[in-house]
Amino acid sequence: MTIRSATAQWQGTILEGAGTIRTGKGGLEGAYSFKSRFEEGEGTNPEELIGAALAGCFSMALAKGLGDAGFPATSVDTTAKVHLDKVDGAPTVTRIDLENTVVAAGIDEAEFLKIADVTKQNCPISRLLAPGAEITLTASLG
Repeated sequence: MTIRSATAQWQGTILEGAGTIRTGKGGLEGAYSFKSRFEEGEGTNPEELIGAALAGCFSMALAKGLGDAGFPATSVDTTAKVHLDKVDGAPTVTRIDLENTVVAAGIDEAEFLKIADVTKQNCPISRLLAPGAEITLTASLG
């Protein structure tokens, strides 16, 4: 199987320092800091990258599932909202809410929701995250 990589570089103290996160092939690069992670400062953070990974994985897997069922999607849009809460005094990703809208001709809502739920359970990033964080899904046909 494939091995993917990413790097992170940090300079300075936890409160005043800053760093850069990069994906291995250079597709994504972002600055991060204490403020971008735990407050509302500019930049990205690891939790947003986890959300992006799950939203991307889910969207691709759902497009495949719909296509395999004979309902190729015109578009699949997914937002992941990652909840970072304190658990036993430590910051912890506790829940990720997926919000999804799909445009696909010919599929009824019940069949769509079934495929979406199976996708949520089985995409590789969901399988990684679900043992430690609850993943919810709100899916609709657009």
